[in-house]
Amino acid sequence: MDPQLKPVLERIAEALERLAPPRTQAPAFGEARLFRHDPATGGFHPAPDYPLALESLVGVDRQKARFLENLQRFARGLPYNHALLWGVRGTGKSSLAKAAFMAVEADAHGLKLVEVDRDQVTALPGLFDVLRGRPERFVVLCDDLSFEEGAAAAKALKSALEGGVSGPPGNVLFVATSNRRHLMPRAHVEDRGLVAAAEDAEEEVSVSDRFGLWVGFPPMDQPTYLAAVTGYAERFGLTVPDLERRALQWAQLRGGRSGRVAWQFIRDLAGELGKPLPL
Repeated sequence: MDPQLKPVLERIAEALERLAPPRTQAPAFGEARLFRHDPATGGFHPAPDYPLALESLVGVDRQKARFLENLQRFARGLPYNHALLWGVRGTGKSSLAKAAFMAVEADAHGLKLVEVDRDQVTALPGLFDVLRGRPERFVVLCDDLSFEEGAAAAKALKSALEGGVSGPPGNVLFVATSNRRHLMPRAHVEDRGLVAAAEDAEEEVSVSDRFGLWVGFPPMDQPTYLAAVTGYAERFGLTVPDLERRALQWAQLRGGRSGRVAWQFIRDLAGELGKPLPL
């Protein structure tokens, strides 16, 4: 080799190494039970355990039992369905998914939860391919899912759930929460024409049919709201003489009743009383 050419080639090789994407490290699923997935790097970032106990969720007993049954089947390797938790905001959809996972994981070796961002749905087929064949079983959670990006995201999710020619991975349970049962975006782009817009809408609506389990969360009535507040207060030792009156005033200021509003009231009350909380 020409001695003058060697340093030039070394500089070219070093430049190519700097431009190359970093090598994806093998997932270290033994480090935690909950993870966040980063499609840009392919990494799985450990997250702390979810601290809210399943029994703390009040007013969703029917939803809790149905979702828990399906999750337990999945953990035992029995037939199961991908789950869509839908309903009004603040009713405990995401909390139920995470709290139920923690409850089932305590008796299920190798069960993991991987959370994905709703804006990264198009990366789901690749994620499912990574998880396929692993010895662990994975609950993949996408919170507040909707198809604001249109039919491309819907097609990606359908591809992930159907699995193409190889079929869906048997060790993955996909759970989505949404404020809308059919995952429809709040508005459609109309300048593509009526036919194209109708095709996109059909693509998006058809995704909800891929979920074998639909669990609905209706608005919370006043007795259920007060039961949630009372349950939280008893669990964390928060005692005030006018608890229900203050809780109703809090809900009125917030413009509605929900499990989230109840929890926010409890957080405010705990701060006032100088009591720590797990969240």
